Amino acid sequence: MSAKPLPDGLQLDTLAVRAAVAKSQYGENSEALYLTSSFVQPDSETAARRFSGEEAGYIYSRFTNPTVASMEQRLAALEGTEACIATSSGMAAVLLLCMGLLKAGDHVICSQSVFGATIKLIAGEFGKFGVESSFVSQTDVAQWQAAVRPNTRLLFAETPTNPLTEVCDIAALAAVAHAAGALLAVDNCFCTPILQQPVKLGADLVIHSGTKYLDGQGRVIAGAICGPAQLITEKFVPVMRSAGMSLSAFNAWVVLKGMETLRIRMLAQSTAALDLAHWLEQHPKVQRVYFPGLASHPQHALAMAQQSGWGGAVLSFDVKASDTATARKNAHYVIDQTQICSITANLGDTKTTITHPASTSHGRLTEAQREAAGIQQSLVRVAVGLEDLIDLKTDLARGLDSL
Repeated sequence: MSAKPLPDGLQLDTLAVRAAVAKSQYGENSEALYLTSSFVQPDSETAARRFSGEEAGYIYSRFTNPTVASMEQRLAALEGTEACIATSSGMAAVLLLCMGLLKAGDHVICSQSVFGATIKLIAGEFGKFGVESSFVSQTDVAQWQAAVRPNTRLLFAETPTNPLTEVCDIAALAAVAHAAGALLAVDNCFCTPILQQPVKLGADLVIHSGTKYLDGQGRVIAGAICGPAQLITEKFVPVMRSAGMSLSAFNAWVVLKGMETLRIRMLAQSTAALDLAHWLEQHPKVQRVYFPGLASHPQHALAMAQQSGWGGAVLSFDVKASDTATARKNAHYVIDQTQICSITANLGDTKTTITHPASTSHGRLTEAQREAAGIQQSLVRVAVGLEDLIDLKTDLARGLDSL
């Protein structure tokens, strides 16, 4: 049974609930979950055509599954792209991006402020196979332009960054990339399409860790690449089919259900984060707060223009300290005194999480790489959830007030 076709021009909230609901013969209202490794073909000739790509049809869940397809179609609808390919994790999406687009001798320009695992993957793992990389300031477009080489194929940024919430000018970086004959990929994990749609600003591809806000409750690991249908079909589907960094049907179904409440959660958590950021900015034991929603943020105006007037739900702050050793000690103390916040490096959960980036999410980087990214031992990152703000402030004050 096919679902009724949706009219054109629907708003994001409607697409988040209604896009890509393909009903089975039973006419279920909620999306079906297809837990199967393979799909039975009606005859051998049909099987041959489907395996060769001459005919559309589900074959094997490593690269074709109806539940995963629904999740892909819904996320593409929200991001405003033609297509989407789902992966087993956010880092699997970055892996698929690089495997699909790059070869030995190619060059990547990447923000030096991206997630630590992304830096390790591009510089370390792909470097072993002859892919060159340059890491530049997230916010200085001139550095991106100066790093361009004849063999540059990809520019990669996340905005805002993890954990310092630096915001890059997507339109400006798209102009640099396209002038060089390269593509711009933007990690939109922190904002989601509710706050920011990078393709509308000129990006070619959008990367997601569905583990974060798309799921929204810390239940599953998932990732995705959104972009033009031809690019995804020609560059990424063949790699996925062979390499198998595929998203499971169950995890896709969980993300599908998570997207139904995406706007409600993003706006509520972003509102709470702004309030908490203002409170932290006034605390005598806090040296500095990093949050795009604050007027004190260096890219505040740009963030408000790109992010629909919202700062997002992740903030970081430096605790005051006299030296590096004390900075780490004080940061750990503030974290350890919390009784409500979850001490975990994940984010995007309805439960507020807190972590020390220098020793967790960015702990595998060298000290020089962390310094280049501006990540100090005094830094604490908070991903604001849906708890009452009074309780969150009280929780953080337990440590801050007694430093």
